[in-house]
Amino acid sequence: MTVDRGRFLAIGFVIMCFNSLYQYSWNALEPLLMAGFKASIVQVALGFALFSIFSSLFQPVGGHFADRDGPRKVGIVASVLSALGFLGTYASHSIYYFYVFWSMGSVGEGILYGIAANMAMKWFRDRMGGFATGIVSMGFGLGSAIANPFISMAPNYGVVTLAIGLTEVAVLPILLWFSEYPTKLTGQRPGQVILTSRFWLIYASFVGAVVPLAVVSSELPVVGKELPQWELVTLISVLPPLLSGGMRPFFGFIADRLGILRTTLLLNVLLTIGAVLLWVGQVAASTVLIGFAGGGSMITLYFNVAGEVFGTRFSTVNSGILYTGKALGGILGSLVFALIYTISATWAMLFNTTLALIGVLALLPVLPMTRSTIKVRAR
Repeated sequence: MTVDRGRFLAIGFVIMCFNSLYQYSWNALEPLLMAGFKASIVQVALGFALFSIFSSLFQPVGGHFADRDGPRKVGIVASVLSALGFLGTYASHSIYYFYVFWSMGSVGEGILYGIAANMAMKWFRDRMGGFATGIVSMGFGLGSAIANPFISMAPNYGVVTLAIGLTEVAVLPILLWFSEYPTKLTGQRPGQVILTSRFWLIYASFVGAVVPLAVVSSELPVVGKELPQWELVTLISVLPPLLSGGMRPFFGFIADRLGILRTTLLLNVLLTIGAVLLWVGQVAASTVLIGFAGGGSMITLYFNVAGEVFGTRFSTVNSGILYTGKALGGILGSLVFALIYTISATWAMLFNTTLALIGVLALLPVLPMTRSTIKVRAR
């Protein structure tokens, strides 16, 4: 622990800034993709669903190699894949080629997300773990907050994706060369973790809580179509990534004192209230609350829950298995929500609120089950 741990926070933060462009820049990219490919909202929404699937499913795969061999080699490969997602989109003249390259980039993004978050979790496991992961994951919001205004002003998707892809392929492989994990860690293996009821309750809660985040991340152009253009652009481009990214260190700080699980439950309650506000037509208030509660803050805290309960030795792969719940939640909150919305806006909002409520209810039984395991730090 004599290593300068601060450099790993810096590396993770920059990685997360690029990662955020896949999720929190989607609302800004979506109109450009629809125009460029002459595609419908459902066709383009499939791209976000593919991102959710591939980024989630390959995170435990990359996590296995990162935990076994260290994050450097697999991280460099993942950073190249992530850049190819944008560079390939630039070269795509058909939406089907876009699907292929966006999926490749999503594989890289998912692996990088797990590495960045777990560098903070592993190096700061002794103290300030919530705050450290909050600092790293803050980049997952702030990167898009910086990029989105420029994306919204771009004439087409090609200009945007070429600029991002070239920058990413020049920066991230160099940073990943300097990444590493500490040694002498302890924790349960994935085969043991997935056999516990605690894991599956946490998993169900995670899926439900992801849905309102996915809705405001991917479907604001649809649910907010009645808003003035300037307000819609602000909600799409700035507020969600800025609030979610900025709140992550704050909620990490709170979690280090209140307890990881209690803080996660609190955020889930706020996300459910945000889903209700969206249902009653308060789009701006809902977006602000979900951004404040931090779908992103919530995701990072779920990683910390897994690390606290199951240890940090295999935390990259364990949190990666948990992260597959984002694929399911992302599909439910983007593609399925969009399909239901085309039938009935009311049913779509009921669907969104119900899943958010599941995020709260599934976590409640875990509280007494983990009271002796999760360390509540009152300082």
